[in-house]
Amino acid sequence: MCGIAGCLQRRAADIAQAAHAMATATAHRGPDGLGVWSDADAGIGLGHNRLAIIELSAAGDQPMTSADGRWVLAFNGEIYNFDALRRDLDAEHPVAWRGLSDTEVLVEAIARRGVRATLDTLNGMFAIAAWDRGEARLWLARDRLGEKPLYYGWQGDTFVFGSELKALAAHPAFAARLDEEAVRLYLAFGYVPAPYSIYRGIGKLPPGHVLTVARDAPGLAEPVPYWTLPRPEPGDVTTADIEAVLTDAVGLRMRADVPMGAFLSGGIDSSLVVALMQQQSARPVRTFSIGFTDAAFDESERAAAVAAHLGTDHLRLTVTEGAARDVIPRLPDMYDEPFADSSQIPTFLLAELSRAHVTVALSGDGGDEIFGGYTRYLVYDAIWGRLRRVPLPVRRAAAAATRVAGASAWRLARGFAPPAVAALVSPGRIQRLTNTLAATSGHDFYQRLVTSRPRTGPRPSRSIMVDSHDIARDFGDPASGMAFVDTGSYLPDDILVKVDRATMAVALEGRIPFLDHRVVELAARLPLAAKISGGVGKQVLREILDRHVPRALVERPKQGFAVPLGAWLNGPLRDWADDLLADRSGRIASFVDWRAVDREWTDHRAGRHDHSPRLWTVLMLLAWGRRWPVA
Repeated sequence: MCGIAGCLQRRAADIAQAAHAMATATAHRGPDGLGVWSDADAGIGLGHNRLAIIELSAAGDQPMTSADGRWVLAFNGEIYNFDALRRDLDAEHPVAWRGLSDTEVLVEAIARRGVRATLDTLNGMFAIAAWDRGEARLWLARDRLGEKPLYYGWQGDTFVFGSELKALAAHPAFAARLDEEAVRLYLAFGYVPAPYSIYRGIGKLPPGHVLTVARDAPGLAEPVPYWTLPRPEPGDVTTADIEAVLTDAVGLRMRADVPMGAFLSGGIDSSLVVALMQQQSARPVRTFSIGFTDAAFDESERAAAVAAHLGTDHLRLTVTEGAARDVIPRLPDMYDEPFADSSQIPTFLLAELSRAHVTVALSGDGGDEIFGGYTRYLVYDAIWGRLRRVPLPVRRAAAAATRVAGASAWRLARGFAPPAVAALVSPGRIQRLTNTLAATSGHDFYQRLVTSRPRTGPRPSRSIMVDSHDIARDFGDPASGMAFVDTGSYLPDDILVKVDRATMAVALEGRIPFLDHRVVELAARLPLAAKISGGVGKQVLREILDRHVPRALVERPKQGFAVPLGAWLNGPLRDWADDLLADRSGRIASFVDWRAVDREWTDHRAGRHDHSPRLWTVLMLLAWGRRWPVA
């Protein structure tokens, strides 16, 4: 895993220097080397930060040129099936390999087959920048589920791209112009969803898409999907099928020339990943967990029990309030656009703990979205079980008379309940969302959800009864619809952003077996009962895990990776929050209804109510605005 950056300029001056500056801005993503390739005549510059994982010698350095000299590649991520691809290429026509890296296999596959055909063969996580010297064209591509980030856009007559926004901001042509619609989206969801970024004119390449750019072509070609998220279509899939492909996905992600371990929370997902790792390892797997002094948020004892049962080499860290406080000032630099998922704090601390011992860590992320693990899926499945027996005309009549306060059709259908920050936003600031959000999943259903949002304010335009019917009509049941949309939006734009930035901040490579596209495609064919049954989710994963870990060690109510944020804001983070809330100047502050904020902050400090989710969203916006001034 690494970082990439680059530029395509209509004016060819200082290409190499610009690419070097952009790569330097993300040096934390790859401390093992910084490489630059440029062609002033073509106006192209590519930069790369290397975190050496496979083929540690200079034979794995990037940017890398194909043997025929036509293609130059910079890519971030890992191609897990590169050994098989290498054999296939040799079978077609032997290649004079220079090393053993997945990068070389990728660039030679592109040279032999082209970018589009190569993407179909890849099993991996990646953001790719490939320059075709023959046609003077830049190709950008992102992995199917969105594990690796890729920002891009024109700044005047210069096209810039990179793994993080700070790389783009390092280019002399970059203008930090705030996208007000992106701020509104952030305040609604707690993150900026693709294809938006916080900056006007800069977007995120959606997962599973490819984009081509030519220096002299007017405008920008639209991203084209090469893979779309599979809709739930129950078929003939067994638990054995899921176990086989998941075991192989874990095995592929255990290939590395550096020390490797895994995050272990003691829950079903991470415990299963570790169990399958240990099953395929000749020595104890290194596992890591963190805990809190507040027992209500501490999972470390259960993680330790699972580790002891599986025989892993386990290390846990108890997070103190002081350690959490020390992370806070780093968050705006780490995420470089507003991001309000407070589990970013323990995720970073876990990554930091792990990086002291390993360079690669596997995690159980994605299991909830793919296999029906979130509590909201269970709730709506139970509701739908009752509602489906009510005739549709009766449901609609009831919907006209019954409104669910504070929940829009979008939020209900999407299945994600972000902090209810609407009350903290200035009157008139919340406007109707644009249809471009549909690009995240590429499905008409997603677009219909977006366009169904109310025009202003937090009040609902429809009730839960109509929402449940609409989702069930499209997917057969609400839980499957929620999981589908979460996988195309909340997963890449929140969960995977959190994991990527937290791990890359300490140069740790995170690998996610549940997001192997074969697992996702197979899981889409599972009957709902194999995921949710009797008010319990992830049934198929539980059945597989039963063969490795006693159920008593992992059975407990879903807790999530939460922190005692309310107590921290009244304790070690109080001065930090007071300082941010005292500064009401600048563009960012104009989005906040300060009377509402003052009221809730006073209420929170007095201990009458815990407003920490809403306040955290505002605080993260203000902290970002202080670090990254905008026009």
